[in-house]
Amino acid sequence: MFWLLLGTAILACLLLGLRAFERASVESIRALLKWAAALGGIVLTLGLLLSGRGLPALVGLAVAGPALWQRWRESQASGPRGAPGSDRPRPKQRGAGGAMTPAEALEVLGLKPGADAAEIHAAHRRLMRLAHPDAGGSDWLASRINQARDVLLG
Repeated sequence: MFWLLLGTAILACLLLGLRAFERASVESIRALLKWAAALGGIVLTLGLLLSGRGLPALVGLAVAGPALWQRWRESQASGPRGAPGSDRPRPKQRGAGGAMTPAEALEVLGLKPGADAAEIHAAHRRLMRLAHPDAGGSDWLASRINQARDVLLG
């Protein structure tokens, strides 16, 4: 009975974790994976040291350490995203108050400037078939497509 309850609890935690993962942004997932990799490396190194295999742990640190250190220093030197001298692309400028501009709306819907209302509606319908949350799409993308339609149609 204990194992059945434990298995049920683990399954519930996994399902809740999947729901949270579904709503997470790409950046937060990327940060989570970086932390998991770092913690895994630390646990592996400590396990090797505690089991009397210090030489493989030191070799692993000697091989991976300089590359990780250099990468960390480069990320610190580049400054915030889009800062001068940064090799990362700058984010696009938004309209006042963070609203979507008509140029962004055209880009979201994949239209060229001068598109008429029929083209806007057709592009909106086509994209919403793919991106609607009920069809397995994302809430964020569906809201961006709706916002783009609203901006272009006024």
